[in-house]
Amino acid sequence: MATIAHVLDNTTQRLQTVSDSPRLDAELLLCHSFGLSRTQLFTRNDDTLNTKTLDSCEQFIQRRERGEPLAYIVGKREFWSLELVVNQHTLIPRPETELLVELALQYIDKKQACRIADLGTGSGAIALALAVERSNSHIDACDTSNNALAIAQHNAQKHNINNVKFLHSNWFENLQQQKYDLIVSNPPYIAANDKHLQQGDVRFEPATALSAENNGYADLFHIAEQATHHLKTKAYLLLEHGFAQQDKLIDKLKILGYNQVNGHNDYAQQPRAISAQWIG
Repeated sequence: MATIAHVLDNTTQRLQTVSDSPRLDAELLLCHSFGLSRTQLFTRNDDTLNTKTLDSCEQFIQRRERGEPLAYIVGKREFWSLELVVNQHTLIPRPETELLVELALQYIDKKQACRIADLGTGSGAIALALAVERSNSHIDACDTSNNALAIAQHNAQKHNINNVKFLHSNWFENLQQQKYDLIVSNPPYIAANDKHLQQGDVRFEPATALSAENNGYADLFHIAEQATHHLKTKAYLLLEHGFAQQDKLIDKLKILGYNQVNGHNDYAQQPRAISAQWIG
């Protein structure tokens, strides 16, 4: 009979070619398979496993070997200290997107009840993080995928978050004439022919949430243009973008009449987001 320690070492070896962090992936897969915390995994590493438990674990390991994202296998991902349910209908929240939350918090008054829109909410990551940090604000979280909205609503209920309204909307389509103190979005921005769409985790993520026409600029430009009708005077627009898109997007925002247009780097010092103020 194999022990937890043996399976952990073996799984780590098997994931060397598919993961940048094979040991961590192995630990999380085994925790998920055995229903253990990471602390329990280490303190019980001499425990032996029966055949049924090993067979169940093997299915998860094989899925990871085929390149399926760990987050989809275990069904969750942490974002801004919130454990979020994710599946194949949502993008996997990434650490670099937390930059949008950090920027948003700089522009949202702590004392005033602000109105915020999160466009393309997916699992609800950005909206829910902002809802927790600014509990007196109201957030409209929009997506075109009913499946994604169902996941986002589940995540809100899981964390008892009540100041987010989830809307089925193609960007601003169903927001009527509502105006906001802040609009934030992590839209599709990868060119449809980009080779990276055939690599790594993104192969398993919803294509409609990843790629856009016009070499990845179509949705970024659309949001920037339409946001001018939905931002209050002196309100801010925040957009995540690709590493090579910042200069062109800054030029577009300036042409549209935005003020204080600034680019921001992520934790890896890659150009990742833009903030812009709408004067009206």
